[in-house]
Amino acid sequence: MRFVIDTNLIVSGVISSGLPRQLLDAARAGEFELCTSEALLAELQRVLGRAKFFNRLAGQTPESIIADLRLLAHVVAPISVPRVVPTDPDDDQVLAAALAGAADLIASGDQRDLLPLVSYEGIPIVTARQAWERLALQT
Repeated sequence: MRFVIDTNLIVSGVISSGLPRQLLDAARAGEFELCTSEALLAELQRVLGRAKFFNRLAGQTPESIIADLRLLAHVVAPISVPRVVPTDPDDDQVLAAALAGAADLIASGDQRDLLPLVSYEGIPIVTARQAWERLALQT
């Protein structure tokens, strides 16, 4: 299986324990293939660079986290980024990466914009818990 994990869940997985961390650990264990794009990695680096996360990175830097993700994930280059989410263009990057990477699902914590879509081009958009449950069914 191939997943795109939205930036908000990756940040949660980096700074705390819980399902987002378990999803990242499962990707590291090879239980699924993580898919991302340069735009999503750049967004993650911007977010992790915020002062409020400085003490929560467990001695890592945003740059080292991005470098680790580059080694872990399949980085795709979407041909186009359709305008789908009118209130947050960054979310369009998530959808474009999922489409370009032929993802089986998108995991997100975005209750306002992404999760209400339910799916995009046949790719389910689910919560971390739902992604974890789908992964459990595959193993």
